[in-house]
Amino acid sequence: MKNEISIQKIWNDDDLIDVEITVCNGYSVFSDKVYTALDELGSLVKNLEVFRNHLYGELRDVVFGSFGREYANGAFSARLHFPKPSTLYISAYQQSEFFEFKGRQEASECKMYLSTEPVLLDNFIQELKSLDSGMSKVAKLECI
Repeated sequence: MKNEISIQKIWNDDDLIDVEITVCNGYSVFSDKVYTALDELGSLVKNLEVFRNHLYGELRDVVFGSFGREYANGAFSARLHFPKPSTLYISAYQQSEFFEFKGRQEASECKMYLSTEPVLLDNFIQELKSLDSGMSKVAKLECI
């Protein structure tokens, strides 16, 4: 299993994109589907390009979908932190779509912790650009 965060475009219409986000820390894998606004990938690219240039102490939150049983599909949240210039730490939290379980509405959830390097973030930004433009169906952030 490769340490990575993968964003795969499943479908889109005029308003929404349905993406599958998979996080693997080398030991465990969690995948969920998330609805997000059509322009959200482009906004993420712009935010990460700015974030990439602030290599010391910078924090950035990335959120797709909404947490809670009131919302369709799942949710994904990641906090990106550069405590030192050479390493980017990522705390990821995911929640699946809610489903009926023993008479209650429940969702599977997962927290994972990964790290990567600035050059791998640069590669991910380029892959996100291709995903946003429709040139690719998947963008992967390789982790170490």
